[in-house]
Amino acid sequence: MKKPQTVAKLTELGRVQLSRTFFMRDFLYSDIAEIHGLANIPDDPDLAIAAGTRLCEELLEPLQDVFGRIAIRSAYRSAEINRLGNAKGYNCASNERSAAGHIWDQRDAQGMMGATACIVVPRFANEWTGPDDWKRIAWWVHDHLPYSTMEFFPVRWAFNLQWHEKPLRMIYSHIPDARGYLTKPGMPEHDVDHRELWESIVPRT
Repeated sequence: MKKPQTVAKLTELGRVQLSRTFFMRDFLYSDIAEIHGLANIPDDPDLAIAAGTRLCEELLEPLQDVFGRIAIRSAYRSAEINRLGNAKGYNCASNERSAAGHIWDQRDAQGMMGATACIVVPRFANEWTGPDDWKRIAWWVHDHLPYSTMEFFPVRWAFNLQWHEKPLRMIYSHIPDARGYLTKPGMPEHDVDHRELWESIVPRT
């Protein structure tokens, strides 16, 4: 698929179903693009679709199946949008660091494919508001899903969730008084079961 240049072609891209409940359109909104009057459209739609499909099927759908509806705060960024966000200080990493992350349609320096979405899990965030409660859902994802990286933020426990062909298995916090790595390979607790920390957050059916 070529980069859409018409409303009809962009509509066609937006209708691509990435997984059972997610469509490409769900991931194309960008606050940066909206404010600056730009279009957040992939240069390589096929790569964006391939990476987004893995993100949705392997991470977002299983998470949603357990905890209910996931809210997408930001996800795909074109290289142009991400570059602008980085230059303007909008908390966007450089394009080099964002490739195979928020820039779904670029492979990283190792030629690997990946995709990131910043999400909120409302059912969890509404109930679990203690200062360390974000760790509960972080450890649940760590113990259950093939994520690459997670980055947590203080507002409603939003977090970047990344799928990548070569997962790093790292969790980082931007939360005041908890800034730094919760886990990465080689750290204590990385390879143990964390059931006692997440068991209470799993909704009862």
